[in-house]
Amino acid sequence: MDWMSGLPEPLWDVPLPHLAIPGSHDTMSYCLDINSPLVPSESDAFRLLDGLFSCFTRPVIFRWATTQDKSIEEQLSMGIRFFDLRVAHKPNDSSSDLRFTHVIYTHLIVLETLASVSVWLQSHPKEVVILACSHFEGLDDKLHRLFILSLRKLFGSRLCPQEEAVLTLRSLWASGHQVVLSYDSQCAESHAELWPAIPYWWANQCTAQGVTSYLDRNKERGRPEGFFVSGLNLTAGRCYIAENPKESLRTLTFRNWECLRTWLEEQEPGSDPTSLNIIAGDFLGPIPLCPLVIALNQKLLRRKR
Repeated sequence: MDWMSGLPEPLWDVPLPHLAIPGSHDTMSYCLDINSPLVPSESDAFRLLDGLFSCFTRPVIFRWATTQDKSIEEQLSMGIRFFDLRVAHKPNDSSSDLRFTHVIYTHLIVLETLASVSVWLQSHPKEVVILACSHFEGLDDKLHRLFILSLRKLFGSRLCPQEEAVLTLRSLWASGHQVVLSYDSQCAESHAELWPAIPYWWANQCTAQGVTSYLDRNKERGRPEGFFVSGLNLTAGRCYIAENPKESLRTLTFRNWECLRTWLEEQEPGSDPTSLNIIAGDFLGPIPLCPLVIALNQKLLRRKR
């Protein structure tokens, strides 16, 4: 879906942080490797439990760490334009290969995955993506340098520098820029092509009411200056998981979706303090977040009339 190029012309001059943009939370968790090690940031107690009872813990981890079931190419085709990419290097891996992570590591390698994004962009020259790289577990300065060099080589002139004066679709089309690359590390500070971390409003709640109440409180305080993400994703703590052993993040998300949908349809993009920008969620495809978020931009059009 090339929805950006399909927006009415008056919206081509609206700054991207004032548009409603659909995003995916933990984009790459659809390809988690159930047999991979736990990431180092997990607690020692949890690591010990997993080592002793992996036949029990691994299926549970997989059910609750998986947040998407569509590939990144499928997500692009559905209209997702913000991607939450959690990058890591496996312990004791002698290669420089990086993988994505969410509690455990993915099968897919980061640069191979991003190469497929680059190919997709070549075929869709008027679509713009926001890639948010973060976490970076296990990366030292050398791996950061190699990764940044590879990113610059891969996307080249399509990378939008921070000093872009006016970040609108019209200006980006004129310059040929298609990628806003956020890099949540101090290693990015000397690179003009890399943007700082994008704020993500994460409720850390297991009910739709908890998520929307948190987001409403944040809206009352006012939106950030530039890009920011409102997360419609649910989170279950370990106590909840232990009390609901037959559930999964998927069943929890589906059960709460109608309430989240009602809240979403009432939102507005724009420059007002209570307006939203990027709206991210889980299990996109089965859940029709993309068309609902894109449709919010029609409210901007009505304001211009």
